[in-house]
Amino acid sequence: MIAKNISAISACKTDATLNWLITITVIVAIALMLIVLSVSNIQEVPIQQQLQYRNQALTATAIIFLGLAVMLNTYYAAKRAQAMQKNAIAAERNLEIGIQNTKLSQDRIIAERFMAAITQLGHEKIETRTGAIYALERVAQDFPQEHWTIMEILTAFVRENAAIKIENAQQKQEESAAIDLDRHRERLRRQQQPELNLQPELPKLRTDIQAALTVIGRRNFAQDREQQKLDLRNTDIRQANLGGANLQRVDLRGSDLCGVDLRESNLCEADLDGAKLTGSILYEANLLKASLRGTNLSWTNLNRANLCSTNLRAANLFGASLRSANLQNANLYKANLQQATLKAASLSGAKLFLANLQGAKLGKANLHLAGLIGANLTGANLNGANLTGANLNAAKLHQTDAYFANFNEASLTEANLQEANLMGANLQGASLHEANLLGANLMGANLSGATLSDVRLSGAILTGVKNLELHQIRMAFGDRTTRLPDYIEAPTNWRQYG
Repeated sequence: MIAKNISAISACKTDATLNWLITITVIVAIALMLIVLSVSNIQEVPIQQQLQYRNQALTATAIIFLGLAVMLNTYYAAKRAQAMQKNAIAAERNLEIGIQNTKLSQDRIIAERFMAAITQLGHEKIETRTGAIYALERVAQDFPQEHWTIMEILTAFVRENAAIKIENAQQKQEESAAIDLDRHRERLRRQQQPELNLQPELPKLRTDIQAALTVIGRRNFAQDREQQKLDLRNTDIRQANLGGANLQRVDLRGSDLCGVDLRESNLCEADLDGAKLTGSILYEANLLKASLRGTNLSWTNLNRANLCSTNLRAANLFGASLRSANLQNANLYKANLQQATLKAASLSGAKLFLANLQGAKLGKANLHLAGLIGANLTGANLNGANLTGANLNAAKLHQTDAYFANFNEASLTEANLQEANLMGANLQGASLHEANLLGANLMGANLSGATLSDVRLSGAILTGVKNLELHQIRMAFGDRTTRLPDYIEAPTNWRQYG
């Protein structure tokens, strides 16, 4: 409207100015012609000069009228420009009106499709509910501004229809009484189940819940709201198929995901604290910086999974398979990795303080600079593992196999290596202060620069060791049962230990 008024005012000014210019030009031209003609009629002036004055007058008049023609052309060009401007303003206004109408129509379509789908979510037939879920997905794809709202609706649908059932106090008391009556048989069943890797038969997931999870898993993560997470807490989604799903930054705390197929899924920065993932498949899953504190991952397939910088504090990984998994800088404080398979896994810089690794398979694993203070590695397999610079102070390595393992510059102060098999191991520069090597096999091991002060060597086999010097042995405690290399005699100050 303002542009239209300005255009009108400008047009009025242009017309007034042009009228004045034309009037002045005509008056000047007529006055000039009269002056020249009057001068040319003076009798005293020669005829030749009179002709010259007339030519000059005609030339000046022609120039003046030419200028007048130029002004007229300019005037009409300005008028045409004004008309074009008016047309442009009108077209712009029509476009604005069209956009407004389109937006209103779009909002109406969204509202209609929204309400229709939401209404069908509560339908009694599962086919109708499933169709409504996919209809909502199409709305989210067609109208990105509604993406987050629809994802929240779908997560709410899953929470409402697949919530974990909480048993009441009376049921718990009845079950406790039943267990007390048959305690012995129940205890035997629990002991045998993990050994046989038997899992109870899991219920089949409802089709509509699976559809909702599928839609959530293939959403466009870039359209999620910043600093907000989709809420799937305390949901029972056992046996769900979420292979390749994008569950980045999803909140799954306390959820039951036993038997879920999550292979190649994206769980980067997801929150899985206290969740149950027993028997799940997480092959090549991305769990970068995810939180799995206290999570049950027993018998889970985590082969080639990315668990870099993941928080697995106090997690249960009993019998889990982590072949070639990436656990660099992961937090495994007090984690249960008993009987877990970690062959060729990368645990560089991982925090395994007080972790339970009894019977774990760590062949060719990379534990460079890993923290294993107080860790229990009893009966573990460390054959060919890289433990350079690792901290194994007070660790339990009783009967551990560590053939050709690399302990270069590792710290094994007060570690228990009783009856450990360290054949061919590299202990160059390692600190074994007050370590227990009773009955350990160090045949062919490299002890160059190793600290053996106050080390217990009774019954240890050191035949064939490399780079062992007399002053190192003098610092250790041995006896006649200690088998030394041929080139070293037992120190005279040795006394039988204990």
